Formats: sequence, C-alpha cells, structure tokens
Amino acid sequence: MTIRRLVVLGGTGDLTGRYLLPALAALHKAGRIDDRFGLAAASREDWDRERYREWAGDQLDRHGAGVPADARRAVVASADYRRADVTNSADVAAVVAGDDPVAVYLALPPALFPAAVTALHEAGLPRGSRIVLEKPFGEDLTDAQALNRLLADLVPERAVFRVDHFLAMTTVQNVLGSRLANRVLEPIWNSTHIAEIEIVWDETLALEGRAGYYDHVGALKDMVQNHLLQLLCLVAMEPPLTLGERDLRDRKVDVLRSVRPLTDQDVVRRTRRARYSTGRLDAEEVPAYTDEHGVDAQRRTETFAEIELELDSWRWAGTRFRLRSGKALGRDRKEVAVRFRPVPHLPFGQDQEVRPNVLRFGLEPENLSLDITAIGSRVETLAPLSLTARMDTPALPAYGHLLLDVLNGDPALSIRGDEAEEAWRVVEPVLSAWERDLVPLEEYRAGSDGPPPREAAPR
Repeated sequence: MTIRRLVVLGGTGDLTGRYLLPALAALHKAGRIDDRFGLAAASREDWDRERYREWAGDQLDRHGAGVPADARRAVVASADYRRADVTNSADVAAVVAGDDPVAVYLALPPALFPAAVTALHEAGLPRGSRIVLEKPFGEDLTDAQALNRLLADLVPERAVFRVDHFLAMTTVQNVLGSRLANRVLEPIWNSTHIAEIEIVWDETLALEGRAGYYDHVGALKDMVQNHLLQLLCLVAMEPPLTLGERDLRDRKVDVLRSVRPLTDQDVVRRTRRARYSTGRLDAEEVPAYTDEHGVDAQRRTETFAEIELELDSWRWAGTRFRLRSGKALGRDRKEVAVRFRPVPHLPFGQDQEVRPNVLRFGLEPENLSLDITAIGSRVETLAPLSLTARMDTPALPAYGHLLLDVLNGDPALSIRGDEAEEAWRVVEPVLSAWERDLVPLEEYRAGSDGPPPREAAPR
C-alpha cells in the first residue's frame, strides 16, 4: 500500500531542509509522487502555514537548485505546518489525525526518539501507518533494546524504517551488483584471495557548526557504528537467495553476528581515536576541535576513529576489515578498498616492486576503479595501471530512494531491529575501553592525513 501523507516531526530542522525537501522535489520531478501527496510538518517554531512554506521554498532554492522549479513549487504547495511539542501526545495527535495511514519521520535528535515514540503511541496512529528513524539508533545496546520494545508496541516491525542513506547510494548498491552478478569476482571474494578490506569515510569538513550533536556522539557513533558497519555487511555477506527484505537482512545480520568480540587487549591493539588540533585546510585556518563553538573539551570527543575487525566465518577467516572515519583531514577519501593478496610467483624477476591489486568502490564521488599491474616499457618490466569507471548520475538522490521505499512500504534497505542491536554489540567493547582511557586520545593537525602511523604515535 502506498502512503500519500508524510508527517515530519522536526519539520524545520537541518535534515528536513537539506535532504528531505529536495528528495521530495526529486520524486515529484520523476513522477513518483503526485498532487495527491501531502507533507505535514511539525516543530516548536511559532509559525503558520504560509511562513513554513516560505521557509521550505528558501531551503529548496538553496539545497535543491538542481531540481526544476515546478517540482520545487509542487512540494511547497503540498506542505502544511502545525506548531507542536513532539513529546506531547495531544499535540502529536492533532498532527497525525485522519483516517488514512501516514508515514511519520522522526527528523529529531536521537535523544528525543523514546519520548516521541511514546507520544505517538498515546496519540494513536491510523491503521497501516509507518515510522521512520534516523541513526544513531539509541545511545548503546541497552538503549536500542528499550527503543525496539517501544516501537514494537506502536507498529509491526515491517512498518519500522530505521534508515541509513548510505544504503541508498548507487555505488553502495553496486558493491552487491559487482559481487553477485559477475562470475569473475564472486569465486575470489574470500580470504584466500583478499588480504584486507578498508571501509573509509575521511572528509575535509570540520565541525561545521554541528557541536550540539557531534560533541555528544563522536566519530565512532556518528559514522562507524552505523554507516560503516552497514557497508561491512554488504561487502562481507553471503549471497542472499533474493534481494527481498527477509533474505537481504538475514544475511546482513549474519555478518554482524560473525564479528569476533573485542577484548580490552584487542581494543588497545586494534583501535585508534584522535581529535584534530589547529591547522590549515585550503589555505584557511581551522581552529582546534576543542576551540570550536559549543564543544566541551572535558567530554574528550574523538573526531577520528579506526577499528580493525575479524569475522569468524568460513569465507573470511584471515582477512582484516579496517573501518575508519575522520574529520578535518587533508583530503576526502570515501571508499571501500578491497586489497587482494599478491600472486604466488613472478616470472619477471624478484627484484621488481609489484603492488597488490586493489578494487575500489568510490562512495563520493561515485566511481569504480581497479589497480592492476601491467607490462611497462619492456616486456620484462612491470608498471602500475589503474582502470576507472565513473557512475552515471543517479535519477534520485539517496534520500529520494529512502522516502520512496517508506511510502511504498519496502523495508529491504532499512535496518531491522535485531540488526541495530547487533551493531551496538560490535562497538560496545570499544566504547567501554575508550571510556576507561585504555586507548589514548591522540591529536592530529587539521589538514593532515590523520594521526601518525602507530609506531610513531605518542605513547
């Protein structure tokens, strides 16, 4: 059943203006929603409908300029607004009132999820409604389990969409396509041939005014616990019978369950955390993280996190999985890099340097590349060669795909409740050890490559 009314709690926030409104405009342009669609936004701002539509138009002009003006105007015309306390059941009931089912998007700080879900439960939702939550899903395993219980009292599990926009990226989905639709790759997609898989989201962006959220979360919870673990699932999963919700999500959970639990000693040897100090990015001075407005240095929040995991499975025993994310680094590097083992023998002479083959799935920009070794200037010499393919621009942005799945009721690319809990199980030993300062909080200069190699890092 297709839902035709989207209720956004937190309808005046950055998520709504930057991503949801442009995604709706893209859906209008593609003909995937029509004039019968309605957007109901709710927030604390003392606005009326016209003031909200003015704000929505400004946001679309800023963040959705690539979408035709008529599609943007259609989204603005579909929007209604009600001032509401999203934790108050009476206010929420007025927003969701009606006979037809609604999709309720919690575009809220995660700390408000339990109160908002409770308010929705007390208010009552029309039969067939769905609920959408952004990451991080809970603050820890116990919190995620409690939130799952609240949601189970509200709607069936199939109507809960724990969304992660990474899963809707074209290149991320091409990880599965490249593996499962090409005979040349799947037979060698195992530890016999692959030494290491790096999943990296390094960005030049610094805090960018997000201290209110980021300083309470840090790189591990903001990126590794959700986005990067989701990529790990797609890279390492066994081939599913179908790409339907049950088969795909079952195989993803299998991956998380196979992650070898980290002991304190493992965390010390296999994880790193750091935060950026004063530096320069593109000739611009960047203040130290602790000097950013709204940051509490006593929280010791990390802006760089790296963990190395192993999977206890037949396919992956002996392969390293390295997950890394950092802010204010010298270059953007956002990719999945599959590093193959060297060939067993070189007939070209043993003194030549041969780099291992690397298959790279570029996440932003979206591309696919393969680093190989080829013949150099003479037949007995070798030289590196890189083959690169750029992806076509997707018809819909990632949030467009996610909203379409929500409205059409397809949860395949959302995160199931047990999957959310297993992801917390993976990182909880790291969080615990870091809280006890078993791993030093290092520093790296803004604009650098991150903390120095471990052997040169301060002890």
